[in-house]
Amino acid sequence: MSQARTGPVVGVLAGAGIVVSLMQTLVVPLIPDLPNLLHTSAANASWAITATLLAGAVATPVLGRLGDMYGKRRILLASLTLLVIGSLICGFSSSLAPMVVGRALQGVGAGVIPLGISIMRDELPPQKLGSSMALMSSSLGIGGAFGLPLSAVIAQNASWHALFWISAALGAVIAAAVFLLVPESPVRSGGRFDVVGTVGLTVGLVALLLTISKGSDWGWGSGTTLGMLAAAVVVLPVWGWWELRTEQPLVDLRTSARRQVLMTNLASVVIGFAMYAMSLVSPQLLQMPTATGYGLGQSMVAAGLWMAPAGVVMMLLSPISAKLSRAKGPKVSLLVGAVVITAGYLSALPLMGHAWGVLVFSCLISGGIAFAYAAMPALIMGAVPISETAAANGLNTLMRSIGTSSSSAVIGVVLAHMTTDFGGHALPSEGGFRTAFLIGAGAAVAAALVTLAIPGVRRAVTGGVAGQAGPEDGAVPTAAAEGAAAAK
Repeated sequence: MSQARTGPVVGVLAGAGIVVSLMQTLVVPLIPDLPNLLHTSAANASWAITATLLAGAVATPVLGRLGDMYGKRRILLASLTLLVIGSLICGFSSSLAPMVVGRALQGVGAGVIPLGISIMRDELPPQKLGSSMALMSSSLGIGGAFGLPLSAVIAQNASWHALFWISAALGAVIAAAVFLLVPESPVRSGGRFDVVGTVGLTVGLVALLLTISKGSDWGWGSGTTLGMLAAAVVVLPVWGWWELRTEQPLVDLRTSARRQVLMTNLASVVIGFAMYAMSLVSPQLLQMPTATGYGLGQSMVAAGLWMAPAGVVMMLLSPISAKLSRAKGPKVSLLVGAVVITAGYLSALPLMGHAWGVLVFSCLISGGIAFAYAAMPALIMGAVPISETAAANGLNTLMRSIGTSSSSAVIGVVLAHMTTDFGGHALPSEGGFRTAFLIGAGAAVAAALVTLAIPGVRRAVTGGVAGQAGPEDGAVPTAAAEGAAAAK
């Protein structure tokens, strides 16, 4: 691809990732009011959130495999189209069933980010690849940081349906831009789609994620929770057995078991945990009444504005992370990210009494996430064949989703059980917030320890092949570099 076309392609793909993240965040201001808006109970209304999580988790590895087989741009457009349709359904919904359907279709948009990263690997010149992947990988956090204040302003000044109409409009604009500006990758794996593997993964993941996300509502010792957990324990190993024996698996577990891929995916789980813990705790702390003695008394809009600079930090640090990966290797970038996230959570303990303090530690944590998120795709794609990049990135994104789901469950339990009485209402206590910050720090330390187990990745050299040192910008071989190596 010519240098002149690189900028628009990167901008459109990163914009697609930001729109997907915005879509997930736009519903946050509605959560307390969803039971009334949908004329249902709080437990039933929570399915409007859970549906997105489940659909995104299942769709991400499936869309990655389809992208490798039939064309990444084609599947990216299909994903964005379903996001737009889901947004429109939600925009015209006033009851639970269509809202859940629409939110599930929106969740399919989660496949956009791994597909976008894989298109970049296929199309971009080596000198542009690392910084572009870093921006694309960080788009999830960038969109989330900007989405909260935007959605709060809209929710307070317009009909709640407008949130979904705006999501549909943004999705349509990005889909049109992808159609006009992003080329289709010539890299295809071909083969037959693994229907049995898809069904097995869907059943196993849904059972596992429902256990994690709904266990506190159902009761951790209830028959439903234990039954879901038992189903996951039985189905996922059987699915793995099938994937190892089928000729063209949905997920190549042998490649995924390579130490570099396996350790990076494990690091993704705990980094995802650490990222979401901040997203859960900081807004609540900002909006807690000042009369509690530790709350900061901010409105929803003000809380969003205090959190928004974290997205700017991620955007600014993404290219710096790519430069560090180019100079020292992506393993170093991931380790730096984990250390910075740890420092951010520990700094939260003395700073949590001030709104500006929340700004400082949230920016610090987000900076660490920018380094970590930018490094993970480089580590994954430096160890897998180019024909499997979308599927491998999809699996990595799934690992992050498992981390965020686990974070929601763990932090939710902590804040729900460590409470203080305020005017007859149980609110999270100061000790609960401090415990949550310490748990976030612990997750980041775990990520650093896992990162140390990743094999050393040498500094990049032009013309690498998968599993060796990659090209100039982040130890990732491009299609052009692999083609040149094969020609030699």
